Amino acid sequence: MHKASAFEILAHRGVWSLILCVILLAILKQLKGTIAIFRQPRTMAMLALTSLMLTINWGVYIWSVSVNRIVEASLGYYITPLVSVTFGVLVLRERLRKMQWVAVLLCAAGVITLTIQYGALPWIALALAISWSSYSLLKKALQLGALEGLSIETLIALIPNLFYLTMIETQHRAQFGLSLGFSLLLVCAGVATVVPLLLFNGATTRLPLTITGLLQYITPTIMFLVGTLINHEAMPVGRVIGFGFIWVALIFLGTDLVRSNRTTASAL
Repeated sequence: MHKASAFEILAHRGVWSLILCVILLAILKQLKGTIAIFRQPRTMAMLALTSLMLTINWGVYIWSVSVNRIVEASLGYYITPLVSVTFGVLVLRERLRKMQWVAVLLCAAGVITLTIQYGALPWIALALAISWSSYSLLKKALQLGALEGLSIETLIALIPNLFYLTMIETQHRAQFGLSLGFSLLLVCAGVATVVPLLLFNGATTRLPLTITGLLQYITPTIMFLVGTLINHEAMPVGRVIGFGFIWVALIFLGTDLVRSNRTTASAL
């Protein structure tokens, strides 16, 4: 049975995502506009940072799945909205409403509880949440289309990805090419990356913020169920309590999101 390393999967994910992005840019006739971005030094510098954050996020997630730590990875995506809210206060000087403060404090209590239970910081969860929140913050400042941004981000990462793939190929450690079926799975990593991202980007322009915000809790919930019900990862009492704090925090955050959206709608 073939088993590619997390780094090989990460490299293939980046390479095939880039190829698919370029094809889509050509079909949508957006290649010229994307190439023009290369003449903007500030934008390219920020895209280099977003590329780094995206690579860290993808790498940590793939590795966590490969070592059967899916539950901790799901925690990362559960706390991502709460970390984003915290970034809004620290970086953008936004003011939190009362329910948002309660959510952030409950999240902190959950992370502390899980740290005590694990005996160490849940670094996988924190790395995923911080890297994705940082990525989102930078992308908000850039205000580029999802396809154009992802195309340049994966292009920036192309050289290290190709270097790694060439190295493991020469050392006969690469799994790509050993069988057609397994090679196709690695190629599909690009499709599984680009298509959901573009669909989500399209949905955000068509659905209310409350719906898209609440729908983002579906992914970590599926991951949590896979980790506990399929992979049978342990859920001792301490971990259940820690997750409980996080889930209650998300209820407060979701309730605040719904209320604020209704208030905005009424004002309009």
